[in-house]
Amino acid sequence: MSSKTLILGDGLLATELAKQSGFDILSRKKDGFDLTDTATFYKMTEIFHGVAQAMPYDVIINCIANTDTYSDDKELHWDVNYKGVADLVDFCNRWKVKLVHIVTDYIYTNSIENASEDDVPVHCNNWYGYTKLLGDAHVQLKCDDYLLIRCTHKAKPFLHDTAWVDQIGNFDYVDIIGNKILGLIDKKESGIFNVGTKIKSVYDLASQTKKVTPVLRPKNVPQNVSLNTKKIDKII
Repeated sequence: MSSKTLILGDGLLATELAKQSGFDILSRKKDGFDLTDTATFYKMTEIFHGVAQAMPYDVIINCIANTDTYSDDKELHWDVNYKGVADLVDFCNRWKVKLVHIVTDYIYTNSIENASEDDVPVHCNNWYGYTKLLGDAHVQLKCDDYLLIRCTHKAKPFLHDTAWVDQIGNFDYVDIIGNKILGLIDKKESGIFNVGTKIKSVYDLASQTKKVTPVLRPKNVPQNVSLNTKKIDKII
């Protein structure tokens, strides 16, 4: 893989991608990078005499998002999931860097079952899903070179003692999803990719790594976030 790849973020997926690839990683906690503050974007570049002079990376993987899925904090979702992404797109275009942007399978909520990359995604009636959809669309519209990843990853082993039996999707553990993402980057793929494994319930996935109690999902949680993975299955 190219050594000129930078990961943005310090969450579950960013950490896993760095672990598997050895790519550099830039985070808010460790490095003071803030996707909502363009004044910190210089941290992605090489600095000479206090001025950004060179871009040492040809690919940037953005794993930063507000993932507080059902929070009513509209402004925070907007600032991170849309405004920050729009600023990052401008930055990548300016420096001629490819942007790998992580989206979510939640943008397929309320769309047709087994949706493909060519189907129209419908937001899931919360600010998280809505702003992630807007960020996704902005990348498609404005970014000169991009790879959009639509997926959901879970911590391994499963973190909770209960698991929903009535939510289904193509989600999987972070090591598996991360490996697929890195495979697409290694093959220099571009465009939109649904990333996941076979359809299962959250309970089915959780039961692979621990004993959990089956429960029903809350009413505000979508039942079906499945997506069509035929495109990536042909490649990886």
